[in-house]
Amino acid sequence: MPIEYSEMLDMLPQAEQQLAFEMLKRIVLAWDADYTRLIPAEAAALDAAEAEIERGEVLWDDEIDWDAD
Repeated sequence: MPIEYSEMLDMLPQAEQQLAFEMLKRIVLAWDADYTRLIPAEAAALDAAEAEIERGEVLWDDEIDWDAD
């Protein structure tokens, strides 16, 4: 399993964590300033979800008995 950026930041000495966080924040904002782009994993998940909908493999809210135990 790949290591998460938050875990990597936690490995740094406390004094360096804020600098690393600010650099990471700048990188993210430069790549996607309005937070609308998808990373490859998100795009794949969205494509898979859309394919499930097209195949009718989803339940809509009104088809679920929310009161069932």
